[in-house]
Amino acid sequence: MCASSPGAAVAEPEIGGHLAENVAYFGRALRTAGMAVGPGAMLDAVQAVETIGIGHKDEFRAALEAVFVKRRQDSDLFDQAFRLFWRRRALLEKMMATMMPIAPGDPTTKREEALRRITEALFDQKPPEEQPERERVDFDSRLTFSDIEVFRARDFDGMSAAEVAEAKRQIAALHLPLQHVKTRRFVADPHGHRADPRAAMRASLRAGGDAFELKFRARAEKVPPLVALCDISGSMSQYSRIFLHFLHALAQTGRRVSAFTFATELTNVTRALRSTKDPDIALRGASKLVRDWDGGTRIGQTLERFNKQWARRSLAGGAIVLLITDGLERDVRPDLARELSRLQRSCRRLIWLNPLLRFEGFEAKAAGVRAMLPHVDEFRTLHNLNSIADLCAALSASGSSEADPRRFLKDLSR
Repeated sequence: MCASSPGAAVAEPEIGGHLAENVAYFGRALRTAGMAVGPGAMLDAVQAVETIGIGHKDEFRAALEAVFVKRRQDSDLFDQAFRLFWRRRALLEKMMATMMPIAPGDPTTKREEALRRITEALFDQKPPEEQPERERVDFDSRLTFSDIEVFRARDFDGMSAAEVAEAKRQIAALHLPLQHVKTRRFVADPHGHRADPRAAMRASLRAGGDAFELKFRARAEKVPPLVALCDISGSMSQYSRIFLHFLHALAQTGRRVSAFTFATELTNVTRALRSTKDPDIALRGASKLVRDWDGGTRIGQTLERFNKQWARRSLAGGAIVLLITDGLERDVRPDLARELSRLQRSCRRLIWLNPLLRFEGFEAKAAGVRAMLPHVDEFRTLHNLNSIADLCAALSASGSSEADPRRFLKDLSR
């Protein structure tokens, strides 16, 4: 790692080739911290630095920021990483200070959380050749929490890279729902309450017609399929990534799970989630199919496409639909309410999972939220492990009054 002085200029690359290595290492650290940085972006960053030169630190920083920062919410993360990696002295003391536990739920700690995330990424990605020959002491981030309930209540968007990995492990260990519902078909059941004269006659004929034993039947049961529509726009990206891990774990139980992502376009990632039992490999395969990660949001148009192209084959058998979005549609058109109403009539239950519901003072003021609320059966939050556990319980039962969207509709009518 090369760190320059706090002066106005960045050190010239006098150690031939090390600047490119540091730029690539800096890009890998940003990617580990949660930014969308690929190998192509690292090559572009090196080329940008070579093109403009690095005579002044502001020009150097602007070149890296133009290449690496694709979302507005990543600006603070990049700023903290740049200061730690390229300029700040006393780097080790600063990093160790950021490893102290942070109280969850405080809105003033967003910059500290971004700093802690990039700190862990810098430590994890440090090249082996730069490590001194001495005994290593490994820290487990799980030990920084005195109570597991504190971790379960932590917001996904504020988690560090190590905490996200631990959350994924806990999601895989959840008791996943397998609710059985009765169908219109009947099957033989000796404890059934409906007589089956045909089965009784066939059994009598097999016995030569001398004996007649009454047979019974009952309604067949099955696990309803599950369809998830995940919003992967900039404000929902972190929540949807973790929820896709939940869907992958759910698919391993044998339940029929269909997954779609949308921002500006709709993408079917069902086959990628079913391709392997390794969730990380499955999610990487799904991300290759998606072209609009962290983009804008067009909920109405994507719902219209789903209803026309995928609803008949995906919703067959009384599917339960999970809609994961914050409802912040910029261009709210009449087709949003129409298409959502059509989706509700086509499925068994339509559950809307909205991370904004985690705020106690949440009110349905956004036009998109007001248009969507009348057409959903349940309205739940999705922002931490506790909310996912509550969803598992809801999928195994008939839901609860706390998820009734009508309580928000009453507030709108006042």
